[in-house]
Amino acid sequence: MRGMREESAAAGIPAEDGRTTQTPDGLADADVYDVDYSDPDQLLVDREGIPAADVRQITELMSSLGELRDAEERLSEASRRYMRLNDTDMRALHYLIVCAHRGILATPGGIAHHLRISSASTTKLLDRLERGGHIVRAPHPTDRRALAISITPQTHQAAMETVGRQQAKRFYAAARLTAAERDVVIRFLRDMAREIAPGDEAWTQRQPED
Repeated sequence: MRGMREESAAAGIPAEDGRTTQTPDGLADADVYDVDYSDPDQLLVDREGIPAADVRQITELMSSLGELRDAEERLSEASRRYMRLNDTDMRALHYLIVCAHRGILATPGGIAHHLRISSASTTKLLDRLERGGHIVRAPHPTDRRALAISITPQTHQAAMETVGRQQAKRFYAAARLTAAERDVVIRFLRDMAREIAPGDEAWTQRQPED
């Protein structure tokens, strides 16, 4: 299988999204996900006893995850360009849309918790979105200490009809699987999330420099 992948890459065969599968340096896009290339001396992943066919299939799986991340990044970039907002702004608007659909009053505290940002950063974000005409601040009906934040109808409609509609296509991919297949995918994704989540390793505790 690797030989076939290398031949296709060498030939510069376009991928489904129109990009070629090989960089100008001669490295196939999929090679960056190949464990034999990333970790040839097995310093990170001990592959002793794992059949070569299984390693190739796992590499194909990692490559598929990479393709998904690439597609998500391209969609995110297109979304930011269209809405003229940054990634955090877009996540905040998505939160407000879901709150609106659930009949929940969004607050600065809820937004800060969802985005995992400080109160000061949340205030700056809301100032920016309000200036752009994307949100409205209003007194909270039951908590005098809080504000109720809502997305404007114009921004709500624009986001739903463009970015939201494209993002929603994920549902169709999941719907094409059987219930049993979805269970496998759910278990795999949650297991992988647990595996790669930063723990107490010293390097993960390093604070950004001023």
